Amino acid sequence: MGPDPPEADPPRSAWPEHDGELPIVEGALVRLAVDHLPKDREAPPVWMWSSKTGAAPADVDLWCQVFLRRFDPEHTFRFGKQTLGWTTSKIRTPEAADCWTWLLVVPHTQLRLARPPATDLRRLREKPTKPEHLTPARVRRGFRNIRAHLLCPTRVPQPTGTGPGRLLGSQNRRPTTRYDVGETVKRPDRICRVVPLGFPSTSALRGTPGGISAGYKGPLG
Repeated sequence: MGPDPPEADPPRSAWPEHDGELPIVEGALVRLAVDHLPKDREAPPVWMWSSKTGAAPADVDLWCQVFLRRFDPEHTFRFGKQTLGWTTSKIRTPEAADCWTWLLVVPHTQLRLARPPATDLRRLREKPTKPEHLTPARVRRGFRNIRAHLLCPTRVPQPTGTGPGRLLGSQNRRPTTRYDVGETVKRPDRICRVVPLGFPSTSALRGTPGGISAGYKGPLG
């Protein structure tokens, strides 16, 4: 019999530049499973991890509710980027990016305040909903109908024409520095897919509907 093969290097995920063994992190591992999905689709379990040890059943219920509500901030970010133009402006400084973000909060708040008078112009695939539960995207469709009935606290803008700008044929010799918004950090291919290590068996997960294994110890990866 030959020597044992060398152990494979475990995925390091958030520790790509860490030398030596991975640190041991204590926490709670939660297994979330559903009985069935629409159209009899397969429902694989979802694993969630928390840094809190000794979690109670009330903590597990709270984590499951937070996981189910994760789509709310995701759709808010998508609406801000695709509809309100959060990432379309050419930002020069981080301070300007903060100012632009706060400016976009104004139309988003305006759409939420316009829920009662707005008409639900829903699409065929959308279900009817109450006016107080309309999303900003659905309020925006009918906002043009209520804008004519709202009071205008400012005067009508007076057009002044375009500015002179640079001379025809001249080039910009001092290009300004711009900062891209929404860029992610690229990592090596070897850590794109992280396989959790040290997960307990399903028989050890008991108690609440989602199941919990408190005091879990394993490598961070």
